This record gives sequence, structure tokens and C-alpha cells, in this order.
Amino acid sequence: MIRFSQDHATERVQSTRAASWALAGLSLSMLLSSLGTSIANVALPTLASDFQATFPAVQWVVLAYLLAITSSIVSVGRLGDLVGRRRLLGAGIVVFTAASVVSGIAPALWLVIAARAAQGLGAAVMMALTMAFVAEVVPKAKTGSAMGLLGTTSAIGTGLGPSLGGALIDSFGWRAVFLVNVPLGLLAVLLAYRFLPADRPAPAKRVAFDHAGTVLLAMTLAAYALAVTLGRGHFGVKNVALLLAAGIGAALFLVAETKAASPLVRLAMFRDAALSASLAANVLVSTVLMSTLVVGPFYLARALGLDVGSVGMVMSVGPIVAALTGFPAGRIVDRFGTRRMTIAGLGGIALGATILGVLPAPLGVAGYVAPVALVTASYALFQAANNTAVMRDVVSSQRGVVSGTLNLSRNLGLITGASAMGAVFALATGADDVTTASPPAIAAAMRITFAVAAALVLLALACVAASHAFPARSRLPDAAA
Repeated sequence: MIRFSQDHATERVQSTRAASWALAGLSLSMLLSSLGTSIANVALPTLASDFQATFPAVQWVVLAYLLAITSSIVSVGRLGDLVGRRRLLGAGIVVFTAASVVSGIAPALWLVIAARAAQGLGAAVMMALTMAFVAEVVPKAKTGSAMGLLGTTSAIGTGLGPSLGGALIDSFGWRAVFLVNVPLGLLAVLLAYRFLPADRPAPAKRVAFDHAGTVLLAMTLAAYALAVTLGRGHFGVKNVALLLAAGIGAALFLVAETKAASPLVRLAMFRDAALSASLAANVLVSTVLMSTLVVGPFYLARALGLDVGSVGMVMSVGPIVAALTGFPAGRIVDRFGTRRMTIAGLGGIALGATILGVLPAPLGVAGYVAPVALVTASYALFQAANNTAVMRDVVSSQRGVVSGTLNLSRNLGLITGASAMGAVFALATGADDVTTASPPAIAAAMRITFAVAAALVLLALACVAASHAFPARSRLPDAAA
């Protein structure tokens, strides 16, 4: 009996260690994908100089990565459900790493852009499947902690990108911005294949992949992303045409999914009021979060008169707060539950945005930093609670596509926020060009923008609260795969 107990304890310790290493591998995958989003931005001036290209041309180094993630993240999540998540995650990390090598040694700008698109495809796999793996790696009662840890590593990657990229460019040149991913990518592949649970054997009856739905969704999302990012906030004929194309594509996608034998996205899952509310809230809150990144630099520089270095230091507060609060937020979610913490997180974001909406300029930097820190910490709590609520009870056969849809809702919010909230801010200044607006006009526009942001968060809060009035529906059964 004693020997049995000792063996059982040893197995439990080994299982705990394996789970910890598996979670470390997932965190590293999330870190790399978020780092890829932010680290390249700082290299754009150097790329324009080295390749003697225009700024709109080098912008595609960032845009190609964003478009690839946005247009493919749902599809790769579904593909992981069908072919095996560990197998596809490993392939995604390999693609991301190989594309980083090509980006770093490319002799022409077009090749850098093409490699960044491939890198974005790998990142989409990594984003979608890291969250899908949580239920297979940690106990259900600790899902919030795991989601909080992934949120922390995502915030670290986003916040670290500009400073790390600047340091690498100063020391080694712009190519190091991409090559730095290579050793980290190799480590992530090793951890994935060594510690993540093996894929289940393929079912005897093979499920077809929805190719038509995949193409339609990818084209629709790409058209929408281009519509809200091209023109740098100024809508023209091209933007309107792309929005119309996205609308038509969305309609065709819905028709295709109702007729497909094995649809990419089962529309029935949106009958779950809680899931639909969580996705809608994720879009709205991500839109608001982007407001701090779009409006903040202009307010700090133009209204408060800070120099570039000081603006950078103040803007780093948000990512630092997110990194410090992500994991504790997950622990709080495990302790007090997803519903209460989702509402608490939304309430904190709404309060912070409201304070920014009535902020008097004489309070200076401290008056700006405090509510932004509140918004960021509350967002970390909301994200941990919302992601846990969505992913904790999803059946195995649907985890990839639901995780991809959840990540897509966040990404759509971010790109919409960059365009829509930027347009609100620009319009509120009353100037033809934001850079020429007076400091009082900038301060007034900032308050108007965050008043709109607060209204969006209250809408998200209403969606979540209303969903609780409906009976909970179980996620689609495995047979629905």
C-alpha cells in the first residue's frame, strides 16, 4: 500500500510538471504571435530607407501580418479540430519560424511582405490553438488562471515589441527584428511536441473540410480589414467598395454555411445567448482598448506637451499593468466565477473611460495614467473571465473553431477601434489635420472619444447582463463535428 501511494504521488508530480511545461509552451506561442504584431512597427522607417520605398508601401509589412491573422484564424481553428491540434500547432509554429527567417534575410521588400503574410498565418494557428488546448492541459477549476497567464504573455509580447525592436535595430539592424523569433520558435516547437497531449486517432468516418466557407470567410474578413485600415482613417470610394464587398461576402458565407454538410462555423452555436453576448462584448471592449493607443499619443504630446521619450514611457503603463494583472485576474476568476468577474471587469472599464471622458487637463499626466491603468487592469479581468466563460465548457470537437472565433472577435474590435475611434477623435478636433489642431481642441476631442468609448462599454455590459436572463445552452455535442 505504501509503495502504491508513493508511485501514485510520483505520477501526480510528473503529471503536474508536464502540465506546467505544456502551459509554458502555450504561453511562448502566445508571446511570439503577439510580439509579431507589435515589433515590426518600429522597423518601418528603417525599411523605407533601406529599400527606398514609400511609407504606404512599407505599411504592408504590418498590414500583411494583420490580414493573414484576421482572415484565417477561424478556419485554422476548425482545421485543428479535424486534423489534430498538436499536429497543426506544431506546423503553425514551424511556418511562423521559417517565415521569420525569410523576413530577416529577404533582399527585397516584396519578399519581406510575403513572408510576413506567411508569418501571420502561422500566428493565426498559434493564437487559435493555444486557447483551445487549455482544457486539455489544466483542470477545469484552474481554467481562469491559465487564461490569465495567456493574457499576461500576450500583453508582454505587445508591450515589449516596440522597445525590443528599437534595441535590436540600434544594435544589429532591422533584420534582427525578425530573426529574434527563430530560437524562441524552435523552443516552442520542442515544448509543443514534448509536453502537449497527443492528438486523438482520426475517426473512422472522415469529416470534410468546408473549403467554400473557408474561402468566403477569408475574403469577407480581408475585405473588411482592408476597408477599415486603408486610407489611415480617411474613408474614400475604395473603403466604401470594400465594405460593400464585405457585406456581400458575409451574406454569401451565411448561405453557404446553411447548406454545407460540415460547415466551417455551425450557426446554431450563436443561439447560445451567453456565447453571442461574450463575442459581442469582446468586439466592443477591444474597440475601446484600442482608443487608448490611438488617442493617447496625441493627447500626451499635443495637449500635455510631453516629448517623444516621455510619451513612450507613459504609453508603456498600459502594457505593464496588463502584464502584472493578467495572472492574478485569472486566479480571481477561478475564485469568484466568470459572470461576476465579467461584469466587474466591464464596470471597471466603463468607469475608467468615463473618468477620461470628463478629465480636466490641469490634472496632467497623473490624471491620465490613473484611469488608463484602471481600464487596463479591468480589461485583464474581463478578458480572463470572458475567455474562461467561452472556452471552459466547449466540447473537444469544437474548441479550435470556438477559440478562433473568440480571437477573431478581439481582432475585429482592435482594427475597428483603430479606424472608427480614430475617426471620432479626428472629427471631434474640428481640424482638417489632427497634427495641426490646438491643444484645447485635442483635449476636448479626447474627452468626446472616451465618452463614446464609455457608451460602448455600457452597451457591452447590457449585452452580458441580458444574456443571463436566457437559459444556458450546452455547446454543440461531439457528434456535431
